[in-house]
Parts: sequence; structure tokens; C-alpha cells
Amino acid sequence: MTALTEKDIEKWQKRVSKYKITPENKKPKEEIKKELTGLLASAVSNCISKDKIGVLFSGGIDSVLIAKILQDLEIPFTCYTAGLDEPGLKESEDIVWAKKAAKKLRLKLKVKKVKLKEVPSYIQKIVSIINDTGVVKVGVALPLYLASELAKKDGVKIMFSGLGSEEIFAGYERHEKSKYTNKECLNGLKNMDKRDLERDYAITKSLGQEVCAPLLDDKLVDYSLKIPSKYKIVGKHKKAILREVAQEYYNIPKDLAWRPKKAAQYGSGFDKAIAKLTKRNGFKYKSDYLNQFIPKKKLGALVSGGKDSLYSMYMMQKKGYDIACIITLKSKNPDSYMLHTPNIDLVKLQSKAMKIPLVEGITKGEKEKELKDIKNTIKKAKEKYDIQGVTTGALYSKYQKDRIEKICKELDLEVFSPLWHMDQETEMRSLLKEGFEIIFSSVAAYGLDKSWLGKKITQKNVDKLVKINKEIGINIAGEGGEFESLVLDCPLFKEKLKIADFEIIEEDKHTAKMVVKNAVLVKKRP
Repeated sequence: MTALTEKDIEKWQKRVSKYKITPENKKPKEEIKKELTGLLASAVSNCISKDKIGVLFSGGIDSVLIAKILQDLEIPFTCYTAGLDEPGLKESEDIVWAKKAAKKLRLKLKVKKVKLKEVPSYIQKIVSIINDTGVVKVGVALPLYLASELAKKDGVKIMFSGLGSEEIFAGYERHEKSKYTNKECLNGLKNMDKRDLERDYAITKSLGQEVCAPLLDDKLVDYSLKIPSKYKIVGKHKKAILREVAQEYYNIPKDLAWRPKKAAQYGSGFDKAIAKLTKRNGFKYKSDYLNQFIPKKKLGALVSGGKDSLYSMYMMQKKGYDIACIITLKSKNPDSYMLHTPNIDLVKLQSKAMKIPLVEGITKGEKEKELKDIKNTIKKAKEKYDIQGVTTGALYSKYQKDRIEKICKELDLEVFSPLWHMDQETEMRSLLKEGFEIIFSSVAAYGLDKSWLGKKITQKNVDKLVKINKEIGINIAGEGGEFESLVLDCPLFKEKLKIADFEIIEEDKHTAKMVVKNAVLVKKRP
């Protein structure tokens, strides 16, 4: 994949999910470097079109290498960079290095400098585009937007990006710490869609441009995942083999080739800008400052009664979105592909506990046919409560996520899945830290049995799940159906659920469910 279009991102995710770590390349290092040189040139060539080209240029190894390859191919282009320019502060490191690289390599460079007082207006634009207030996402999006905006004035339609280099050539500290560097590289690639690709696609699309990431070219990725780890991390140097290729085969000056990694939000100075604005506006955390820029949208929360859907709802409310209603569907089929069925009736109590109205639908739960029932229920919520989007608890289930997104696209609604590809152990521990009281309501996996049912999920139980995961590979958050959960209390609730009567139904040693026969709401302790 090189172009970051909606279809290409979808294809990329399908492809990368099928990647497997294969034995490392046994060829001599010099032969690997020669082959890598050819693949890099081909990857950049594949991005070239008749449209006017720009390069997102930070002066780091990735953008410098892309620019040098374009230069060697005699393709016309301009480099663009952006950074904070505030009296009393040092010039943005990326601007300094971009100027240095442009001078040494005789590249055409244009620079966008922004004062601190201008940053809030750009944050407002960016948050409305990417629908996210993550500190890192906004910090990275700022220089991308500003550089692309500058390029738009020159009629540039294609922006070249060095995105992907850190993952395929091991550029992060986690790669250095991992015993299996290439496996960690692959893990990072699998999480790039929500973390990076969709953000960059949304930003450039908003400016009428397309972003190309040649370092995510399929052949290059395939080859790079087989490069021996010892060639990627050499001493304190990450991405060592890429730097060697840049210096030896593309004649890039040593200081440019070996410039240490500087993340975009830091190199541009925009993380520092966000920190200053946070303090100046009386906020303790950068995330709290950024959350005020969220457009005031009304959302409906798809809730099943379990931890993921309610945590997702909570996260969106915490960011400042108005949760206007809860949406749930009762399936007559206990084996529904789309819907959580255990104790679904308790969503009514949860709705009362939150004092948020409930929109309820019923479906026979027949595969694919149930999608019409889901659509009709969401449509009813939209018409009754004027919602502009829905929240989902999607964690890793692409089957469910894709179908909800398709339905919402037809209804002209946005979809928010804040848990998507969150590390499962992180999610479990975060829930507990946020004050969620959750019990196991069903189990269906080796390593679990009926003794888990009705138990509160605690940090110790998460420890046990982590241990079982290491032994037999279950999903720590129950994402593969290993267990289901029921939320009794959380920060959204004004009252909490108390189970008065229940029954345990055991199918076999490792499969059982807890059927709640009676539950009531009780006051929460101060």
C-alpha cells in the first residue's frame, strides 16, 4: 500500500492481518542493502503521478531519503515543513534540520511558522477533522495539517510521507526492548490504521489532497520484515540498516543519515505549545485542554450491558460528547454473530441507573438479516433524539465494526470506537482504575470454569487472565468470546445494580453462564 485512501486503508488492514513472521533473510548484509536500495526506489516510483508533488519534510532520515530518491529520479517536487515559532523559544528542531538538509541536498523548501496564539484555532480545525483529542494524535496532526495547507496554496495534490519507517525498520524504544524485534514490528503495523493512517487520510482529504506512504509499499514491507533484527538495531542506533543505505547508496551526508529520531509532535514544537496552552488556560492535563475543542455532538451509545460498550460510552462522554440515548437490541438467537445476548434485559436497569433514555429493538438474530433490525433501531434513535453519531465497544472484532460502520454510513451517522485496537490488558486495568465494577457473566474457554461466574473483575483476576493467556493464548479481555461481562456500577451510574437472584447453567467443564433472574437498583455509597 502506498496511497492512503479509504479503500487502500481497508485493503492494508486485511493484508497486514495475514502477515506472519517468517525466518530472517540469510543473505550477506551488503546484498540485503543492495536489494533494499532497489525496493526503496521502486516504492517511491510507484507513488509518482502526473499531479503536483510535495514532501512532508522534517529533516529526519525518512523524509530526507524520499526527497533524495525523487531528486535522483529527476521528479519535480517541493518540500514542506511546519513548526512553532514563538519569541523566547528555540526554533523548532524540525525546521532547523529541514533547512540544513535542504541546503546540503539543494532541495526546494517552504516553511510554515506558527505563533502560540494561532495554535488553538488550528487545534479546533484538526479535532473537527479527525474526531479525536488524543494528545499524540493532535500533536502529530498539527505539523501535517500546516505543511499540507501550505502545499495546497502551490497546487500540490500528492503529499509524500515517511509514515511506516519506524515500524518496518524498528525505530521505537519498544523495538529495542523486545526479544523479537520483527514480531514487534509486525504488531505495530497491525495497529497503524487507527493510530496513523486514518488520521493522515482525514487531514489531507480535508485539503483536497492525497497522502502517499512509499515506505508502506507491500514488497518493501514484506522484505523488511525478514531483515535480521541485528541489522535494524546496532548499538544505540535504531533503523541502522536504513541509515547505512541512505549514506552509502544515496550519498546522504552522515549527519542527516544518522540524525536521532524525533517524533513529529516534539520536533515541530507543537507538544510544547499544547503544554503551554494547557497551563495558561488553567488545565492540569493536556488531554483536558484538548477535550474542550470537541464539537458538541449528540451521540447514541450502542450498549450491551458489558464492559466494552459502557467503557466506550464513558470515554466519549468524558471527552465532552453528549450521550443522548442508549441503543440496544435483544436477540432471540443466543448465538448471534453481531449481538451480545447474556442478561441483555439488564440494560433497562443500567439505563435507569444512568438516567439516560433507552431505545430498544428486537431481532430474531438471523445472520445478516439482523443487520436490518439494527439499522431500524439506530434510525429510530436518530429520529427521536437527533443524534449525529453512535459509540461502539469494538475492540478487535472487525466483523462487527465493519457492519456497524456500513449501517451508520447509510444513515449519515458517524461512528466512534475509542477502544479499537487498545491493548486488552491495558483496557481491563484501565476499567478498574476508572471505577468500573464488573462481574463475569459467562465463560467459554479452557482455563476458565463456572467458579469465575459472578466474581468481580479485579486486578488479581486480570493477573490470572494474563497468566492463562501466556499458557494457552486466550484473549485477556474476552474478545474471542472466552467470557462475557456485566457492569454493575461505573462513573456513569447514579445508582448501582444489585443482583438479587441468579442461576448458573453449566454446559461443560469450561462453558457456563450466569442467568440473572432478579436485579434491583440501590443507592451508591458516598
